[in-house]
Amino acid sequence: MKASVEEITRKINEEFPVIASVLEEVNKIMVGQRDMIEKLLIGFLTDGHVLVEGVPGLAKTTAINTLAKVIRADFKRIQFTPDLLPADLVGTQIFSPKDGSFYTKKGPLFANIILADEINRSPAKVQSALLEAMQEKQITIGDKTFILPEPFLVMATQNPIEQEGTYPLPEAQVDRFMLKVVIDYPNKDEEIRIMKRITSTEEIQINPIISPEKILELRNLIGDIFMDEKLYDYIANIVFATRDPAAFGLSDIKHLIEFGASPRASINLVKASKAYAFLQGRGYVTPQDIKNIGAEVLRHRVMVSYEAEARNMTSDDLLITIFNKIDVP
Repeated sequence: MKASVEEITRKINEEFPVIASVLEEVNKIMVGQRDMIEKLLIGFLTDGHVLVEGVPGLAKTTAINTLAKVIRADFKRIQFTPDLLPADLVGTQIFSPKDGSFYTKKGPLFANIILADEINRSPAKVQSALLEAMQEKQITIGDKTFILPEPFLVMATQNPIEQEGTYPLPEAQVDRFMLKVVIDYPNKDEEIRIMKRITSTEEIQINPIISPEKILELRNLIGDIFMDEKLYDYIANIVFATRDPAAFGLSDIKHLIEFGASPRASINLVKASKAYAFLQGRGYVTPQDIKNIGAEVLRHRVMVSYEAEARNMTSDDLLITIFNKIDVP
């Protein structure tokens, strides 16, 4: 029997202060980039992975490392380079001359939080090895299969695709990421605060707030958050509008979309909207929650056409048009 909205809201009111404390603790180190921190939490709370795109130096590594400390999670950072091999991620079997047997050496993917730094600087085989582990939550080395620890989050960072020396992720692989977050430079006030904090001799102590086991408990609570049937229909209309814009009165952008969003987009938009509602301290989803998280769920799943690229239009531009057109319940 499902709990009522009031019961879910009561439970969320009990648990929300813990998440608020997590954000407060992370902000001891981080200046700005609150949106990125919240999106990482959404990924962690919904068993999703996050792709972050931005130029170097925007504290992406600092953000995920700090979050791992606050959650008491095992954290590994992998620097992706053109000469990286799949075995460098998943591990390999090593021959022991002493007894003539093989033993398994596990790779860095066996952790709760993985930072795949500059994922688009590695070739396709390495990207595939990571993305397979993300999807299957297991790794096969030789004839043995190993289950990855829970919870398991991959935050992959990506340089803007126009930079040299990058291998853009194939669309089918990008679809494995629940969210794609695009971050920009801090504003002037934030930059001044960053300079003061980084150049100060004061040591900032980070305190662990919750455990990975608590994250798994919160996932179950978030799954119970109420979503009205009309909102499921609203999400379906948004996703279908990316596939057949003309059916929703958007004939003028039909030639600008090469491929629409997959069913995985609909599923992830439901999950992300519930987690977003949780971060607002609510036990139910509103249409605004869907709008607020929609771009991060859909931007990497809507492929623009050559004509759109010629007009310097991005998937974000087309999504704004779609969200403005689809009737809100």
